[in-house]
Amino acid sequence: MNQRRTSPVLVTLVASVLTAIAVGVGVLAMWPQLLGLHHTVPFAQAVPFRLIHLLVGAGVLLICVALAFALRHGGRAVFSVVSLAVAVVLAFGTLDLFGRGVALVKPPTGADDAIRVLAWNTLGNEPGSPKIAQLAADYDVDVLMLPETTEDMGIEIAAQLADLGKPMQVISGTGAPGFRAAETTLLVSEELGTYVKIDDLGDTSALATVIAEPADGDGPRLVAAHPLAPVPERMDTWKSDLEWVASICTGNTILAGDMNATIDHLSGLGNGSGAHLGDCRDAAVAAGAGAAGTWTSGKPPLLVAAIDHVMTTDQWDVTGFEVITREDRSGSDHRPVFAELSPAG
Repeated sequence: MNQRRTSPVLVTLVASVLTAIAVGVGVLAMWPQLLGLHHTVPFAQAVPFRLIHLLVGAGVLLICVALAFALRHGGRAVFSVVSLAVAVVLAFGTLDLFGRGVALVKPPTGADDAIRVLAWNTLGNEPGSPKIAQLAADYDVDVLMLPETTEDMGIEIAAQLADLGKPMQVISGTGAPGFRAAETTLLVSEELGTYVKIDDLGDTSALATVIAEPADGDGPRLVAAHPLAPVPERMDTWKSDLEWVASICTGNTILAGDMNATIDHLSGLGNGSGAHLGDCRDAAVAAGAGAAGTWTSGKPPLLVAAIDHVMTTDQWDVTGFEVITREDRSGSDHRPVFAELSPAG
């Protein structure tokens, strides 16, 4: 009895359709910026979790390979082609992930002329001033940028750091008085000189961003940033917040905080190639830690979103960096990030 064979034309058609679907889904999940969709729902919400996408893709690949071996004739041909397509997408995705850097730590040099920056969204003061002050002291920070942290908490932290021999100036701002999550506090070491708050450049929409510049004009602009999160009903506001932050990241600037954006979201918002926002570039990528996630804490860094950043203009080189995991049980849902920045030579 003769076996009926599937038409080669039908095999080609089915293979082409399934391959297009597999490649399309992979691109939309991991590189929506290629199609200009990285600021739209649901792609903006999905793209931060690229390792999860890769793991799902690996599962799909195993299923396709199994079907290619199990089926005969046309079915085997179809799933062999689809398996190859999925494998190619996974290969590029893996190279991209590891190309961003998966290290958690680049040891600082301890250079005398470096500025040491620590940023931490404290979820409304949750870790408490002793914990925050001790962390700042342990990392010998010169600049402490604290989204979702009140001015009163900043004053407590400054008092404790002063007792530890590190006096700090406290500068705060709020987008909604009485709402801790809307307040951002910046602490600046007195060793950097007096800094003054700048209010005439604008602000993020709802969650405060604090801008400070040296009173004598000698030193970098400091920006403690907190754009709105990309919740589906506020996507335009989220994007406009990022665009505004990009507009002030010029000249000699050090920016840090909870950006509510990964480097994928920054595509089209920078004045340079790669992970740029305005004239600022991402310190984590420069340090080989660009894929290390900061939100949510308590989970493996590669499985979560890298949305907390330190960024600088070209006047600074990244000579140390760390996504800090030791505080994962301290009350905040964000990890602190630390960077040592040395004058570019």
